[in-house]
Amino acid sequence: MDDADAGPRDRIQSIERGFAVLLAFDDEHRTPSLMEIAHATGLSRPAVRRILLTLRHLGYVEPTTGSHWRLTPRVLTIGQHYVTSSTVVAVSERHMSRLVEETQESASLSALDGDEVVYLARVPAKRVLNVSATAGTRVPAHATSMGRVLLAAAPSDFVERYLVEPGLAPLTPHTITDHGRFRAELARVREQGWSLVSEERERGLIAVSAPIRDHTGQVVAALSSSSSTGRTSPEHVERHVVPVLTRIAKEISAELGA
Repeated sequence: MDDADAGPRDRIQSIERGFAVLLAFDDEHRTPSLMEIAHATGLSRPAVRRILLTLRHLGYVEPTTGSHWRLTPRVLTIGQHYVTSSTVVAVSERHMSRLVEETQESASLSALDGDEVVYLARVPAKRVLNVSATAGTRVPAHATSMGRVLLAAAPSDFVERYLVEPGLAPLTPHTITDHGRFRAELARVREQGWSLVSEERERGLIAVSAPIRDHTGQVVAALSSSSSTGRTSPEHVERHVVPVLTRIAKEISAELGA
């Protein structure tokens, strides 16, 4: 049987539940109680307790005051294993440093994970203030230049599902929320080979992204350069940053065999 055909009977439920418990820890629940984790996961309190005790034995969580728990630094090794084993990240990182040197702006590498964009790597510009994002940070796809590069390369049925759920939530007054206009924007990104977004995810943020392709020609990641509207403008980015970004993105893709 092809692994893609695996059904519920082929999956290990206890592992699914273990990851559900780990993912219950987030910005809003940094030290959740057993009851809060049970509510977030839909699991029973006895099941959550057994999973937490197992994760504690493995070193991934630890108890705090009362019945509250927190993650330990060991969880970082899971993501680190991905970074060190990813060819895309390994090839891109030194090119990202060149992108920062040539543009004096921060560089990021990201990929689509479900309906969100996740940062795979980031090289900040050497300034006091920088956009706050690290590897593992997740952001909505529709309101970011990297997300649009990735959605522009995604199958049309995936994009249509995205328009319904999670949808085009207005994150700022500038966010594109009209379905027709958004489809047109993705078509433009496909045609020109890059995406520029200004203040659609958050006020003051401007970013431009280009696709990274593997040896099959498929878009596997997005390379982006970001700055603030106080430092630059969309016109300046298009004129001076886009040529550098697209050149380096093509160099990375070529090294990946595209």
